[in-house]
Amino acid sequence: MGMSVGGGGDEDEVVSAINTTPLVDVMLVLLIIFLITIPVATHSVKVQLPKDADTPSKIKPNNITLAVTADGTAYWNETPIKGHADLLARLEKVAVLKPQPQIMIRGDAAAKYEAVGKLVAICQEAGIYHIDFITEQPHS
Repeated sequence: MGMSVGGGGDEDEVVSAINTTPLVDVMLVLLIIFLITIPVATHSVKVQLPKDADTPSKIKPNNITLAVTADGTAYWNETPIKGHADLLARLEKVAVLKPQPQIMIRGDAAAKYEAVGKLVAICQEAGIYHIDFITEQPHS
């Protein structure tokens, strides 16, 4: 009975090399995925975006404030507006003034966007070219 201790058999050898084939396969798949998705993510139409001025508007006596309450009621300064025709007539009268008065829109936070959008559309229809939105600074 003989017993072999030491370097006699090939099956008992410890392999100290790391198999990197699965790692290379995963890296190639990730590389292909990134090469496909990056051009899609960065492709867009080139436009010049407006810059934020972040300077408060100066309130002058001849400025007109249009306010929209939460229920959609519109006001000219503090007078309720009766409808589209009423607002359009008022805006057309001030649109011809030189310099044109500044229109400032104050929308309630709970007001629907549609009500504010209608005011902007009527201002454009009347020929007003300077419209500001009055907002509160975010609380920090």
